[in-house]
Amino acid sequence: MGLLFLQSLPGPKVFKCRCCKVDSAPHDAIVSKNFCGRYGPAYLINRVVNITMGPSEDRHLMTGWHTVNDIFCSCCQQLLGWKYEKAYDDSQKYKEGRFVLEKARVMKIG
Repeated sequence: MGLLFLQSLPGPKVFKCRCCKVDSAPHDAIVSKNFCGRYGPAYLINRVVNITMGPSEDRHLMTGWHTVNDIFCSCCQQLLGWKYEKAYDDSQKYKEGRFVLEKARVMKIG
């Protein structure tokens, strides 16, 4: 196994994996704080780092059918949330390419 490259984020406010404390997302990338994930409240985020993605799958979420990929911390493999690949409802297209981070799986520093 090779070396693990981890990206460090600048700025006073950063989200980190709750398990291993690796940077996950900049605070200024938040699109919405009013989302619901599998484990409770979540954030809709424009950009995340230090993740790996699972396979694409269609899921019926609260807002309809979406194609999503689960996202995991690249360091400890903790499930952090998911990425929206495709939204089938036109009113949900703004989510495509964005990420959901579960508040229970990340911690805010700063």
